[in-house]
Amino acid sequence: MRIIFPVATLLLSIGVSAQTMSSDHWTRQTLLDRAQHRRQLATQGDGSASETLEKYPHHYTMLAFRSKNGGAEVHQNFADMFTILDGHVTLITGGEVVDPKTTAPGEIRGSSVKGGWSQELHASDVVHIPAGTPHQMLIAAGETVTYFVVKVEENQ
Repeated sequence: MRIIFPVATLLLSIGVSAQTMSSDHWTRQTLLDRAQHRRQLATQGDGSASETLEKYPHHYTMLAFRSKNGGAEVHQNFADMFTILDGHVTLITGGEVVDPKTTAPGEIRGSSVKGGWSQELHASDVVHIPAGTPHQMLIAAGETVTYFVVKVEENQ
């Protein structure tokens, strides 16, 4: 008993408590319903709209809609995991970024990816893009894609 009280006091003092951790749950339909607003914003803008859903210590989640090609991207410190909810997209990964520009620390954008590998993605497909990997989404005329993103911090 003498040991339990000091250990409990120590754990409480560093922020450990008996609170229940909650989880986040989104159904495909909930995300698609929420994406309708992203679709409207994309129509009024450049054909793309996204939002951060939740942030966690080493990752965060996003919901995105796209009706036009994206530019090339490289995230030096974050891997991307996409789950395609609706639509069709061609994903180019690897290769090199054409006209690279650093837009923020660890973030590079460019006009396109040259020499990458092409993959066709459809609803329910999941893809992992490691940190530091150039990638670009290409949308065929008249197509759209809605996707859920988990951005995971990776140490390079």
